Parts: sequence; structure tokens; C-alpha cells
Amino acid sequence: MSDLDVPFLTVTQYASPDLIAAIVYDGHDRGDDPRWAESGAPDLDTYRTWCGHMCGIACLRMALLARNGDAPTLFELLDGARKYGAYTEDADTGAIHGLIYAPFAQYVHDVHRMHAEVHPTLTESGLLALLDSGRLVMASVHKEIRRPENPAPGKGGHLVLVTGRQGDTVHFRNPSGHTEQARTARLPIAEFAEFFAARGVSLP
Repeated sequence: MSDLDVPFLTVTQYASPDLIAAIVYDGHDRGDDPRWAESGAPDLDTYRTWCGHMCGIACLRMALLARNGDAPTLFELLDGARKYGAYTEDADTGAIHGLIYAPFAQYVHDVHRMHAEVHPTLTESGLLALLDSGRLVMASVHKEIRRPENPAPGKGGHLVLVTGRQGDTVHFRNPSGHTEQARTARLPIAEFAEFFAARGVSLP
């Protein structure tokens, strides 16, 4: 399956795509985003707190847009996922933990009527097989997959939406891509694997 067969819109977890490079590499204040309200956040402080944790929510919004042609805002989706326990907050430190796959999958099933399947162990061949079966894959990768020309500093911690493949090259949308090429990206599976934590969630 090629992602060219599906009308995907790239959704970024930050409201202004042109600010992503400054935010992720230059220390730009996440809250200094003139388009923050487009995310559906109730206020600027809430946007600043949560936008760095919204990669999985952005992936879900892309999948819903592809299926339906429209979708709730990022923060409407976040509120629903939080009600199911897909994110937790430390009462003492305020640290945010998530996306937690199992409650997220339940939320997607119950509210959006999509069969989300959790894959706690997902090999490269398993990923390709899911794509061949027509499923999308929210894959756990290191955030620096946006600069694949550099050695991978680790695996996991960030989610991208893998939308298809052509041969051994996988196509994916990165919600925190700092350039247009990084947001709508493709990599040979062997290079993708350098960043891939071998787990994820698949969607129809």
C-alpha cells in the first residue's frame, strides 16, 4: 500500500509548523505560537503544557481525517484520551506520562469506532505486513528521526504515523517534523529501524 492512495493531511502537534525547528532546537517558547488557538486548546498555558506531548493525538487526527474528511481538534481528542487514562500526570511534579497504548486503543474503539490494535512487540517485517494489510501504524521512534542523516541517539519516545510503503521504503508523517521533508517523510526500513523501538499501535 502506498500512502499516495490515501488523502492524508499532515497534522503537526504544534500549531505553527514553521516554528517547529525553533521550538525543538532553539529553545523557542512553545507558548509563543500565534496560531495556538487552532489546536483547540482552551487557553495559552494549556497549549504550552501539552503541545509537546501530542504526537500520538496528531497521528490519530490524521487517521480520522483520512477516514472521515474531518476530525475533532487536537485538544478535543486529547480530552477524550485523557478520560480513558491514556495520559497520566504526576501529582507532585506535574510530569506528564503517555501516550499509554491500551487505554488509548480503548478510547479509539469506543469513541471513534476504529479497531486500534496494540503491538507491544513489532518487528520490521511485522510493520511491513501491517502496511500490506492496509493498516496504518503509529510507530514508536526516537524524535531525531526527523534528521535521519545523523546517527540515531536512541529508540522510542515519539510517535509517527506510518502510512504505507513502496518496496522496502516506508512512508510516514511526523507530527514534530521541523521541515516539510521531515513532516512527510520516507526512509528505507533498515534506516527507519535505527530509530524504531519495535512497538506501536495500528489503525484501520
